[in-house]
Amino acid sequence: MKRSFFTLGLLLFAFSMQAQVLSDKEGKYTEADTLRGSLRPERSYDARKYHLTLKVEPEKKYISGSNVITFRTSEELPVMQVDLYENMKVDSITHGSDKLNYERKHNAVFIEFEEAIAANTTDSISFFYSGHPRVAENAPWDGGFVWSQDEDGNPWIGVAVQGAGASLWYPNKDHQSDEPEEAELHISVPNGLMNVSNGRFEGKRDMGDGFTQWRWKVVNPINNYNIMINIGNYAHFSDKYKDLDLDYYVLPYNLEKAKKQFKEVKPMMECFYEKFGEYPFVEDGFKLVETPYLGMEHQSAVAYGNKYMKGYLGKDLSGTGIGLKWDYIIIHESGHEWYGNSVTANDIADMWIQEGFTSYTEAVYTECRWGKEKALEYLKGLRKGIDNENPIIGDYGVNAEGSGDMYPKGANLLNNIRSIYDDDELWWKTLKDYTLTYKHQTIDTEDTEAFFNKATETDLSPMFDQYLRHSALPVLQLKEEDDNVLYRWKADVENFKMPVDVFVDGKEIRLNATDKWQKLEQTDDLEDIRVNEKEFYIATDFQE
Repeated sequence: MKRSFFTLGLLLFAFSMQAQVLSDKEGKYTEADTLRGSLRPERSYDARKYHLTLKVEPEKKYISGSNVITFRTSEELPVMQVDLYENMKVDSITHGSDKLNYERKHNAVFIEFEEAIAANTTDSISFFYSGHPRVAENAPWDGGFVWSQDEDGNPWIGVAVQGAGASLWYPNKDHQSDEPEEAELHISVPNGLMNVSNGRFEGKRDMGDGFTQWRWKVVNPINNYNIMINIGNYAHFSDKYKDLDLDYYVLPYNLEKAKKQFKEVKPMMECFYEKFGEYPFVEDGFKLVETPYLGMEHQSAVAYGNKYMKGYLGKDLSGTGIGLKWDYIIIHESGHEWYGNSVTANDIADMWIQEGFTSYTEAVYTECRWGKEKALEYLKGLRKGIDNENPIIGDYGVNAEGSGDMYPKGANLLNNIRSIYDDDELWWKTLKDYTLTYKHQTIDTEDTEAFFNKATETDLSPMFDQYLRHSALPVLQLKEEDDNVLYRWKADVENFKMPVDVFVDGKEIRLNATDKWQKLEQTDDLEDIRVNEKEFYIATDFQE
């Protein structure tokens, strides 16, 4: 979740709001990048469950405990890679009664079994560790712990790790393609404080040493970076939408503000249920948890730090005023429950699958509440934050994300597809079917392309290729020649073609434009032509 804000007309509009740290390596990758980003033989297993038992000591900024990792091998596994930042201490690793040997390389731990684990075997290890985890200087823009205090001087602690990696604070298979099917978190914090984690509250226990253990359980697949702790002197209130439990954890002095602000959750759920399908983690419930940083999409425990303002900290990222009608963090981060948490990109190079779709949920919510024209206006406003300097798909296998354009450009790409369909019933059906088809799955860009391509007779492949794998927009060229108006596309993709709608003397017509010059029959005057800019995000070149 990372985005910088702007002041109208004066300050730079730059999108970097979503929580991952965007790659700036420009193709210069290291061995550490490969160890983190690739699925090597030492990672030929699927994580089935993480059982994290942890003690958090705020005064020392220190954590200690273990993760019991249950896994199933896909191939014979003599050596297993588990990821943990090199500044964290490995206390011991056990397999049954055996204490295992290991070697460390960068942020990876290579564990040697006494005997290789056979293929298609379910097994587990216990990984004990401790240390001072990395501190976030400016969460969520950089990953790490936030050791803060509330206004009453109580410890208030959060963690944001998307991009930086969950392995900065607990051992796991830190690759986006592998989600454990369930998780348990038993987190001990000083007496008087509460820990709120993902899933359902299972109870608490006084440990007798000045600490209380808070127990939470997740019964759905969950991204590594979404497994989370939130520690504070929280007040709790709850509500319900249909059969979905809504729980809210906020600082006590913000309780009344929260009760008012969080009323937006119900109309949001009504909209998202209609457009995307049922909330994907009903069994784990939905929570908003107040955090000392802006926000993050932590599954079933969404981090909220928007200070009870409309917009994005009181500002509108679209510059249209429409973004001030709703609370950005509630809508955007909750939208991630469908896109990012339920439908997840296998490799972070394809993060637009998560971020582009989630940015589009902002427009969907706007349309549900205030109509399609407002949604189109909002999407057009977001284009101010697009640089079109780098592709929005990154490099595969090296833990590298693409351009930050993935947010607003990804959302506008989806709006292009809707406009090409030119059939809102078909569009909403396809979007919902896509969301339900890939519920609780990790997928690639190719899966997304194929799904939306199949729903229409128009070949969307050239458009996907241009918008995702190239930085520049396709340019619709128009010129007058021999008392005719001619048009064509200029693009990076060979044989590029894409329908586009234009107005000629106020009447909307569709141009089935290709990279070859064609004659526009409806007029011989360029001044009569205007592109439907709300529905199509393209560049234009009117050649006099």
